[in-house]
Amino acid sequence: MKQQLIAGRNPVLELLQSDKEVEKVLLSKNATGDVVKQIIQLCRDKEVYYQFVPEVKINSLSRANHQGVLAFTALIEYQEVQKIIDFVFAKGEDPLLLILENVTDVRNLGALARTALGLGVHAIIFPKKESAAVNDVAVKISAGALLKIPVCRVDNIIATIKDIKNNGIKLIGLDGTADKFIHEAQMSGPLALVAGSEDEGISNPVIRLIDELVKLPMNTELESYNVSVATAMALYEVNRQKSV
Repeated sequence: MKQQLIAGRNPVLELLQSDKEVEKVLLSKNATGDVVKQIIQLCRDKEVYYQFVPEVKINSLSRANHQGVLAFTALIEYQEVQKIIDFVFAKGEDPLLLILENVTDVRNLGALARTALGLGVHAIIFPKKESAAVNDVAVKISAGALLKIPVCRVDNIIATIKDIKNNGIKLIGLDGTADKFIHEAQMSGPLALVAGSEDEGISNPVIRLIDELVKLPMNTELESYNVSVATAMALYEVNRQKSV
């Protein structure tokens, strides 16, 4: 799938009214009117990220008659979590899922996808809100992994995690304040690894649903690992335990 740039108020409105996946919408700070209001309302209803930016920003992205409105279609086709789980179980394998919360940097997303593909993750899952966009930068950093590994962008991360647990999948969360080190946890069987950004971490509502919190060995002089590094270390430990 190729990302498309849609310019103009009515074309963007029609795009939002269609079934196509929209990555984000940019609106000029000077944009007003009924159509703009409809675009904003549709973005809210469909939980599409939108942002008001200076007119010069929109001009730099498109020479078309954009009327102060641009939209980006999704670069990839997002998958459904339950279909991935069913497919993996049907193959006789234990699902290994990576759930990302508060990971907003596209470079981290790209690095995470590259590691996830290399270490056998069946799908990457993250919420629509407050998550990095799957754009050309993320795909480049991932060395194309984002075009190969299933990616699931969900409306409600809490509901999704509850559904994952109902499938008999254990949730392990990375948290620097956890009492147990990752190598002390049992990582065999169906598993979902949950990671958050080094700044925000995993939110309390998600933590309450996690079966076990674990931490990584770390020198006391260091406050935290980068999320892509921490996740890579954790996924390596998962694979090490599964191969024993």
